[in-house]
Amino acid sequence: MQKLLKSIDKSLSLVENSFIVAIVTVMVLLSFLQLVLRNFFDYGILWGDTFLRHLVLWVGFIGASLATRDEKHINIDLLGRITPKKYFSYMRIVIDLVTMIVCIALARAGYVFLKYEIEANTILFNDVPAWYFQLIIPIGFALIGFRFLLKILERMITLNKA
Repeated sequence: MQKLLKSIDKSLSLVENSFIVAIVTVMVLLSFLQLVLRNFFDYGILWGDTFLRHLVLWVGFIGASLATRDEKHINIDLLGRITPKKYFSYMRIVIDLVTMIVCIALARAGYVFLKYEIEANTILFNDVPAWYFQLIIPIGFALIGFRFLLKILERMITLNKA
């Protein structure tokens, strides 16, 4: 079971890293192109800045998922300092479970938001619907929640072996 979890985690990380590399590459190239066009030709790509802002959102969510994988996400560790060592592992599972539930709730809220955006038919630029770029909101929170689920299962397996 632990090998399966590690395989899922590794595969997901590969996809996430690939997305981040591709998105950051596009962001750097488009930013450089915008800079050159504006400074040397008094021209710019009209939709460039809007597109870049939405790509930052994608990088942020995918990066947050990777941070969750490595347990480098933002957390408040007050309970960890006051919990006795023998209960610390159990407490981590409970905290991860609560965090996963919050992520699922946020993913659901993101999905509802996305449905409203689809109904409103908001257009960003050149007849491209805004929801294409906002799709990362529910997916991102679901991905982070899934990472917490993997952590919970990993911790439970470790506890059962002990």
